[in-house]
Amino acid sequence: MYTDLKDQLTAELTEIEEAGTFKHERVITTPQSGRVMAGPVGRDGTEVLNFCANNYLGLADHPDIVSAAKQALDERGFGMASVRFICGTQDLHLRLEQAVTDFLGTEDTILFSSCFDANGAVFGPLFGAEDAIISDELNHASLIDGIRLSKAARFRYRNADLEDLRAQLEAVAALRDGKGARRTVIVTDGVFSMDGYLAPLEGICDLAEEFGALVMVDDSHAVGFMGATGAGTPEHFGVSDRIDIYTGTFGKALGGASGGYVSGRREIVAMLRQKGRPYLFSNSLAPSIVAATLTALELVEGSAELRGTLFRNAELFRRRMSEEGFELLPGEHAIVPVMFGDAALAGRIADAMLEHGVYVTAFSYPVVPQGKARIRVQLSAAHTEQDVEAAVQAFVASRAAVQEG
Repeated sequence: MYTDLKDQLTAELTEIEEAGTFKHERVITTPQSGRVMAGPVGRDGTEVLNFCANNYLGLADHPDIVSAAKQALDERGFGMASVRFICGTQDLHLRLEQAVTDFLGTEDTILFSSCFDANGAVFGPLFGAEDAIISDELNHASLIDGIRLSKAARFRYRNADLEDLRAQLEAVAALRDGKGARRTVIVTDGVFSMDGYLAPLEGICDLAEEFGALVMVDDSHAVGFMGATGAGTPEHFGVSDRIDIYTGTFGKALGGASGGYVSGRREIVAMLRQKGRPYLFSNSLAPSIVAATLTALELVEGSAELRGTLFRNAELFRRRMSEEGFELLPGEHAIVPVMFGDAALAGRIADAMLEHGVYVTAFSYPVVPQGKARIRVQLSAAHTEQDVEAAVQAFVASRAAVQEG
Protein backbone atom coordinates (compact mmCIF):
# COMPACT_ATOMS: atom_id res chain seq x y z
CA MET A 1 0.00 0.00 0.00
CA TYR A 2 2.74 2.48 0.88
CA THR A 3 4.29 2.14 -2.59
CA ASP A 4 1.20 3.81 -4.09
CA LEU A 5 1.15 6.51 -1.40
CA LYS A 6 4.88 7.14 -1.83
CA ASP A 7 4.46 7.68 -5.58
CA GLN A 8 1.52 10.03 -5.01
CA LEU A 9 3.36 12.08 -2.38
CA THR A 10 6.51 12.25 -4.50
CA ALA A 11 4.49 13.61 -7.43
CA GLU A 12 2.80 16.20 -5.21
CA LEU A 13 6.11 17.29 -3.68
CA THR A 14 7.60 17.64 -7.17
CA GLU A 15 4.68 19.86 -8.19
CA ILE A 16 5.25 22.06 -5.13
CA GLU A 17 8.96 22.32 -5.95
CA GLU A 18 8.29 23.19 -9.61
CA ALA A 19 5.77 25.86 -8.58
CA GLY A 20 8.47 27.56 -6.52
CA THR A 21 6.49 27.22 -3.29
CA PHE A 22 8.48 24.46 -1.57
CA LYS A 23 9.34 25.54 1.96
CA HIS A 24 13.08 25.12 2.47
CA GLU A 25 14.14 25.47 6.08
CA ARG A 26 17.24 27.30 7.22
CA VAL A 27 19.20 26.29 10.28
CA ILE A 28 20.11 28.71 13.07
CA THR A 29 23.06 27.81 15.28
CA THR A 30 22.83 30.71 17.74
CA PRO A 31 20.19 32.12 20.11
CA GLN A 32 17.31 33.92 18.46
CA SER A 33 18.23 37.60 18.13
CA GLY A 34 18.51 40.50 15.72
CA ARG A 35 21.62 38.81 14.32
CA VAL A 36 21.94 35.04 14.00
CA MET A 37 24.17 32.43 12.42
CA ALA A 38 21.98 30.86 9.73
CA GLY A 39 22.16 29.01 6.47
CA PRO A 40 20.50 26.33 4.33
CA VAL A 41 20.29 22.78 5.66
CA GLY A 42 23.60 20.99 5.10
CA ARG A 43 25.69 24.15 4.77
CA ASP A 44 27.61 26.14 7.34
CA GLY A 45 25.79 29.22 8.51
CA THR A 46 26.99 32.80 8.35
CA GLU A 47 26.06 35.79 10.49
CA VAL A 48 22.98 37.47 9.05
CA LEU A 49 20.46 40.05 10.14
CA ASN A 50 17.23 38.36 11.15
CA PHE A 51 14.10 40.06 9.84
CA CYS A 52 11.64 37.17 9.97
CA ALA A 53 11.23 36.33 13.66
CA ASN A 54 8.33 37.23 15.94
CA ASN A 55 10.88 38.55 18.43
CA TYR A 56 9.25 41.98 18.51
CA LEU A 57 10.84 43.32 21.71
CA GLY A 58 14.12 41.45 21.30
CA LEU A 59 13.57 39.46 24.50
CA ALA A 60 14.22 35.94 23.17
CA ASP A 61 17.82 35.97 24.39
CA HIS A 62 17.46 38.47 27.25
CA PRO A 63 19.87 37.45 30.04
CA ASP A 64 17.28 37.92 32.81
CA ILE A 65 14.85 35.60 31.05
CA VAL A 66 17.53 32.99 30.41
CA SER A 67 18.62 33.21 34.06
CA ALA A 68 15.05 32.72 35.28
CA ALA A 69 14.69 29.60 33.13
CA LYS A 70 17.97 28.17 34.45
CA GLN A 71 16.98 28.80 38.05
CA ALA A 72 13.61 27.13 37.53
CA LEU A 73 15.32 24.07 36.06
CA ASP A 74 17.38 23.74 39.24
CA GLU A 75 14.51 24.42 41.63
CA ARG A 76 11.44 22.98 39.84
CA GLY A 77 12.77 20.33 37.47
CA PHE A 78 12.57 19.80 33.73
CA GLY A 79 8.92 18.92 33.22
CA MET A 80 5.68 18.16 35.05
CA ALA A 81 5.03 14.72 33.50
CA SER A 82 1.32 15.32 34.01
CA VAL A 83 -1.69 17.36 33.04
CA ARG A 84 -2.83 20.18 35.29
CA PHE A 85 -5.79 18.59 37.08
CA ILE A 86 -3.93 15.38 37.98
CA CYS A 87 -0.62 16.54 39.46
CA GLY A 88 0.70 19.07 36.96
CA THR A 89 0.02 22.37 38.71
CA GLN A 90 2.85 24.18 40.44
CA ASP A 91 2.51 27.48 42.23
CA LEU A 92 4.45 28.93 39.29
CA HIS A 93 1.55 28.14 36.96
CA LEU A 94 -0.87 29.93 39.26
CA ARG A 95 1.46 32.93 39.51
CA LEU A 96 1.71 33.21 35.74
CA GLU A 97 -2.05 32.96 35.30
CA GLN A 98 -2.52 35.76 37.81
CA ALA A 99 0.22 37.84 36.18
CA VAL A 100 -1.45 37.57 32.76
CA THR A 101 -4.82 38.43 34.31
CA ASP A 102 -3.34 41.53 35.95
CA PHE A 103 -1.50 42.54 32.79
CA LEU A 104 -4.56 42.30 30.56
CA GLY A 105 -7.03 43.56 33.16
CA THR A 106 -9.28 40.52 32.85
CA GLU A 107 -10.97 38.32 35.48
CA ASP A 108 -9.08 35.03 35.07
CA THR A 109 -6.58 33.19 32.87
CA ILE A 110 -5.86 29.57 31.94
CA LEU A 111 -2.55 28.37 30.48
CA PHE A 112 -2.01 26.08 27.50
CA SER A 113 1.01 24.55 25.78
CA SER A 114 0.50 26.94 22.86
CA CYS A 115 -1.99 29.48 21.57
CA PHE A 116 -2.88 26.90 18.92
CA ASP A 117 -4.06 24.67 21.78
CA ALA A 118 -5.75 27.61 23.50
CA ASN A 119 -7.79 28.36 20.38
CA GLY A 120 -8.55 24.67 19.99
CA ALA A 121 -9.91 24.53 23.53
CA VAL A 122 -12.39 27.41 23.39
CA PHE A 123 -15.17 26.50 21.00
CA GLY A 124 -16.24 22.95 21.84
CA PRO A 125 -16.98 23.57 25.52
CA LEU A 126 -18.73 26.92 24.97
CA PHE A 127 -20.63 26.70 21.68
CA GLY A 128 -22.95 23.93 20.51
CA ALA A 129 -25.60 23.28 17.91
CA GLU A 130 -27.84 26.09 19.19
CA ASP A 131 -25.06 28.68 18.89
CA ALA A 132 -23.33 30.67 16.14
CA ILE A 133 -19.70 31.58 15.49
CA ILE A 134 -18.88 34.49 13.17
CA SER A 135 -15.24 34.50 12.04
CA ASP A 136 -13.10 36.93 10.05
CA GLU A 137 -12.01 35.28 6.79
CA LEU A 138 -8.32 35.91 7.50
CA ASN A 139 -8.26 34.46 11.00
CA HIS A 140 -5.32 32.30 12.01
CA ALA A 141 -5.41 28.58 11.17
CA SER A 142 -5.69 27.70 14.86
CA LEU A 143 -8.95 29.64 15.14
CA ILE A 144 -10.29 28.01 12.00
CA ASP A 145 -9.40 24.54 13.29
CA GLY A 146 -10.83 25.29 16.72
CA ILE A 147 -14.11 26.48 15.22
CA ARG A 148 -14.36 23.22 13.26
CA LEU A 149 -14.39 21.34 16.57
CA SER A 150 -17.66 22.99 17.53
CA LYS A 151 -21.13 21.97 16.32
CA ALA A 152 -22.22 25.61 16.21
CA ALA A 153 -23.48 27.26 13.02
CA ARG A 154 -20.53 28.93 11.27
CA PHE A 155 -20.52 32.26 9.50
CA ARG A 156 -17.62 34.15 7.90
CA TYR A 157 -17.23 37.84 7.11
CA ARG A 158 -14.83 39.61 4.79
CA ASN A 159 -11.61 40.75 6.42
CA ALA A 160 -12.23 43.69 8.79
CA ASP A 161 -15.43 44.53 6.88
CA LEU A 162 -17.95 45.86 9.41
CA GLU A 163 -20.78 46.03 6.87
CA ASP A 164 -20.35 42.36 6.05
CA LEU A 165 -20.09 41.56 9.75
CA ARG A 166 -23.42 43.28 10.28
CA ALA A 167 -24.90 41.18 7.47
CA GLN A 168 -23.66 37.98 9.13
CA LEU A 169 -25.07 39.07 12.49
CA GLU A 170 -28.42 39.70 10.81
CA ALA A 171 -28.23 36.22 9.26
CA VAL A 172 -27.64 34.76 12.72
CA ALA A 173 -30.62 36.68 14.07
CA ALA A 174 -32.79 35.05 11.40
CA LEU A 175 -31.87 31.51 12.47
CA ARG A 176 -34.52 29.18 13.84
CA ASP A 177 -37.42 31.19 12.40
CA GLY A 178 -36.15 34.45 13.80
CA LYS A 179 -35.32 33.17 17.25
CA GLY A 180 -31.61 33.57 16.55
CA ALA A 181 -28.84 31.68 18.30
CA ARG A 182 -28.58 30.89 21.99
CA ARG A 183 -25.03 32.30 22.00
CA THR A 184 -23.21 34.24 19.29
CA VAL A 185 -19.50 35.02 19.27
CA ILE A 186 -17.53 37.23 16.89
CA VAL A 187 -14.01 35.86 16.47
CA THR A 188 -11.08 37.87 15.11
CA ASP A 189 -7.33 38.15 15.17
CA GLY A 190 -6.17 41.37 16.80
CA VAL A 191 -3.47 41.62 14.13
CA PHE A 192 -3.68 39.61 10.91
CA SER A 193 -0.29 38.02 10.70
CA MET A 194 0.20 37.85 6.93
CA ASP A 195 -0.83 41.48 6.30
CA GLY A 196 -0.06 43.34 9.52
CA TYR A 197 -3.57 44.81 9.50
CA LEU A 198 -5.30 45.61 12.79
CA ALA A 199 -8.85 44.41 13.39
CA PRO A 200 -11.35 47.30 13.80
CA LEU A 201 -12.14 46.31 17.36
CA GLU A 202 -14.15 49.38 18.31
CA GLY A 203 -16.61 48.79 15.49
CA ILE A 204 -16.70 45.06 16.21
CA CYS A 205 -17.55 45.72 19.85
CA ASP A 206 -20.26 48.20 18.86
CA LEU A 207 -21.90 45.60 16.61
CA ALA A 208 -21.52 42.90 19.25
CA GLU A 209 -23.36 45.04 21.78
CA GLU A 210 -26.06 45.91 19.26
CA PHE A 211 -26.72 42.24 18.46
CA GLY A 212 -25.98 40.74 21.87
CA ALA A 213 -22.84 38.86 20.78
CA LEU A 214 -19.64 37.96 22.57
CA VAL A 215 -16.23 39.08 21.25
CA MET A 216 -13.11 36.89 21.09
CA VAL A 217 -9.69 38.23 20.06
CA ASP A 218 -6.54 36.22 19.33
CA ASP A 219 -3.93 38.87 20.13
CA SER A 220 -0.79 36.81 19.53
CA HIS A 221 0.86 39.38 17.24
CA ALA A 222 0.13 42.33 19.54
CA VAL A 223 0.35 41.32 23.20
CA GLY A 224 3.45 42.78 24.79
CA PHE A 225 3.88 45.82 22.55
CA MET A 226 0.61 47.22 21.17
CA GLY A 227 -1.25 49.67 23.40
CA ALA A 228 -0.07 52.14 26.02
CA THR A 229 1.26 49.41 28.35
CA GLY A 230 1.70 46.62 25.79
CA ALA A 231 -1.57 44.89 26.70
CA GLY A 232 -2.47 44.50 23.03
CA THR A 233 -4.96 45.65 20.42
CA PRO A 234 -7.93 45.96 22.84
CA GLU A 235 -5.89 48.46 24.85
CA HIS A 236 -4.72 50.14 21.63
CA PHE A 237 -8.36 50.74 20.62
CA GLY A 238 -9.64 51.46 24.13
CA VAL A 239 -12.00 48.46 24.28
CA SER A 240 -10.26 46.22 26.82
CA ASP A 241 -13.34 45.90 29.03
CA ARG A 242 -15.54 44.99 26.05
CA ILE A 243 -13.63 41.83 25.06
CA ASP A 244 -15.02 38.61 26.50
CA ILE A 245 -12.29 36.16 25.47
CA TYR A 246 -8.63 36.94 24.90
CA THR A 247 -6.19 34.36 23.57
CA GLY A 248 -2.49 34.87 23.02
CA THR A 249 0.97 33.38 23.02
CA PHE A 250 4.18 33.66 24.99
CA GLY A 251 6.04 32.62 21.82
CA LYS A 252 6.37 36.03 20.22
CA ALA A 253 6.93 39.33 22.06
CA LEU A 254 6.72 37.73 25.54
CA GLY A 255 10.09 35.98 25.41
CA GLY A 256 9.62 33.99 22.25
CA ALA A 257 9.48 30.51 23.81
CA SER A 258 6.18 28.62 23.90
CA GLY A 259 2.89 28.49 25.73
CA GLY A 260 -0.40 30.28 25.35
CA TYR A 261 -3.45 31.33 27.31
CA VAL A 262 -7.14 32.08 27.34
CA SER A 263 -8.02 35.08 29.47
CA GLY A 264 -11.30 36.83 30.10
CA ARG A 265 -14.56 36.30 31.94
CA ARG A 266 -14.21 34.19 35.08
CA GLU A 267 -16.95 31.70 34.24
CA ILE A 268 -15.60 31.12 30.73
CA VAL A 269 -12.17 30.26 32.09
CA ALA A 270 -13.72 28.02 34.74
CA MET A 271 -15.58 26.04 32.07
CA LEU A 272 -12.39 25.57 30.05
CA ARG A 273 -10.70 24.09 33.12
CA GLN A 274 -13.49 21.53 33.22
CA LYS A 275 -13.93 20.78 29.51
CA GLY A 276 -11.04 22.22 27.49
CA ARG A 277 -9.56 19.14 25.86
CA PRO A 278 -6.00 20.48 25.26
CA TYR A 279 -5.96 21.50 28.95
CA LEU A 280 -7.28 18.18 30.22
CA PHE A 281 -5.19 15.91 27.98
CA SER A 282 -1.85 17.70 27.41
CA ASN A 283 1.10 18.05 29.76
CA SER A 284 1.45 21.23 31.76
CA LEU A 285 3.72 23.99 30.51
CA ALA A 286 7.31 23.30 31.62
CA PRO A 287 8.36 25.12 34.83
CA SER A 288 11.36 26.78 33.17
CA ILE A 289 9.13 28.36 30.52
CA VAL A 290 6.63 29.51 33.15
CA ALA A 291 9.34 31.14 35.28
CA ALA A 292 10.99 32.77 32.28
CA THR A 293 7.65 34.11 31.05
CA LEU A 294 6.97 35.65 34.45
CA THR A 295 10.26 37.51 34.06
CA ALA A 296 9.33 38.51 30.51
CA LEU A 297 6.10 40.06 31.75
CA GLU A 298 8.04 42.03 34.36
CA LEU A 299 10.33 43.31 31.61
CA VAL A 300 7.37 44.24 29.39
CA GLU A 301 5.90 46.39 32.16
CA GLY A 302 8.98 48.61 31.85
CA SER A 303 9.42 48.27 28.09
CA ALA A 304 8.21 51.67 26.86
CA GLU A 305 11.64 52.36 25.38
CA LEU A 306 11.70 48.99 23.59
CA ARG A 307 8.23 49.58 22.17
CA GLY A 308 9.30 53.00 20.97
CA THR A 309 12.35 51.54 19.23
CA LEU A 310 10.23 48.85 17.59
CA PHE A 311 7.77 51.28 16.05
CA ARG A 312 10.50 53.72 14.98
CA ASN A 313 12.19 50.84 13.19
CA ALA A 314 8.94 49.87 11.50
CA GLU A 315 8.25 53.43 10.36
CA LEU A 316 11.82 53.82 9.07
CA PHE A 317 11.66 50.56 7.12
CA ARG A 318 8.31 51.43 5.56
CA ARG A 319 9.55 54.88 4.52
CA ARG A 320 12.86 53.69 3.05
CA MET A 321 11.33 50.76 1.17
CA SER A 322 8.70 53.04 -0.33
CA GLU A 323 11.46 55.46 -1.40
CA GLU A 324 13.19 52.55 -3.14
CA GLY A 325 10.04 51.71 -5.09
CA PHE A 326 8.88 48.53 -3.36
CA GLU A 327 5.19 47.72 -2.99
CA LEU A 328 4.19 47.44 0.67
CA LEU A 329 0.89 46.76 2.32
CA PRO A 330 -0.09 49.85 4.34
CA GLY A 331 -0.15 49.75 8.11
CA GLU A 332 1.34 50.73 11.44
CA HIS A 333 2.40 47.32 12.74
CA ALA A 334 5.91 45.84 12.90
CA ILE A 335 4.81 43.27 10.29
CA VAL A 336 5.61 44.79 6.89
CA PRO A 337 4.68 42.67 3.86
CA VAL A 338 6.78 43.39 0.76
CA MET A 339 4.62 42.31 -2.18
CA PHE A 340 5.94 40.46 -5.24
CA GLY A 341 2.84 38.61 -6.49
CA ASP A 342 4.68 35.72 -8.13
CA ALA A 343 5.62 32.93 -5.73
CA ALA A 344 8.81 31.90 -7.52
CA LEU A 345 9.99 35.52 -7.68
CA ALA A 346 9.42 36.03 -3.96
CA GLY A 347 11.36 32.84 -3.24
CA ARG A 348 14.30 33.90 -5.41
CA ILE A 349 14.41 37.32 -3.73
CA ALA A 350 14.45 35.69 -0.28
CA ASP A 351 17.29 33.37 -1.31
CA ALA A 352 19.27 36.31 -2.68
CA MET A 353 18.66 38.26 0.51
CA LEU A 354 20.41 35.56 2.53
CA GLU A 355 23.41 35.87 0.23
CA HIS A 356 23.37 39.61 1.03
CA GLY A 357 23.36 38.97 4.76
CA VAL A 358 19.66 39.31 5.58
CA TYR A 359 17.40 36.43 6.62
CA VAL A 360 13.79 36.81 5.42
CA THR A 361 11.13 34.31 4.37
CA ALA A 362 8.87 34.26 1.31
CA PHE A 363 5.18 33.41 1.74
CA SER A 364 3.01 32.05 -1.03
CA TYR A 365 -0.14 29.98 -1.57
CA PRO A 366 -1.70 28.33 0.44
CA VAL A 367 -0.38 30.51 3.29
CA VAL A 368 -1.51 33.61 1.37
CA PRO A 369 -3.92 33.88 -1.62
CA GLN A 370 -2.81 32.98 -5.14
CA GLY A 371 -1.00 35.87 -6.79
CA LYS A 372 -0.29 37.57 -3.45
CA ALA A 373 3.17 36.15 -2.74
CA ARG A 374 5.27 38.30 -0.48
CA ILE A 375 8.22 38.55 1.86
CA ARG A 376 6.91 39.30 5.33
CA VAL A 377 9.45 41.49 7.10
CA GLN A 378 9.20 41.65 10.89
CA LEU A 379 10.94 44.44 12.71
CA SER A 380 12.33 44.09 16.23
CA ALA A 381 13.53 46.36 18.99
CA ALA A 382 16.76 44.36 18.68
CA HIS A 383 17.44 46.04 15.32
CA THR A 384 19.36 49.30 14.99
CA GLU A 385 18.69 51.97 12.40
CA GLN A 386 21.82 50.72 10.63
CA ASP A 387 20.34 47.22 10.56
CA VAL A 388 17.15 48.54 9.00
CA GLU A 389 19.08 50.39 6.31
CA ALA A 390 21.15 47.26 5.63
CA ALA A 391 17.93 45.31 5.08
CA VAL A 392 16.67 47.92 2.63
CA GLN A 393 19.92 47.84 0.68
CA ALA A 394 19.80 44.03 0.61
CA PHE A 395 16.32 44.22 -0.93
CA VAL A 396 17.58 46.65 -3.56
CA ALA A 397 20.61 44.49 -4.40
CA SER A 398 18.57 41.27 -4.47
CA ARG A 399 15.94 42.77 -6.73
CA ALA A 400 18.65 43.85 -9.15
CA ALA A 401 20.38 40.46 -9.03
CA VAL A 402 17.16 38.55 -9.71
CA GLN A 403 16.16 40.88 -12.54
CA GLU A 404 19.57 40.49 -14.17
CA GLY A 405 19.45 36.70 -13.71
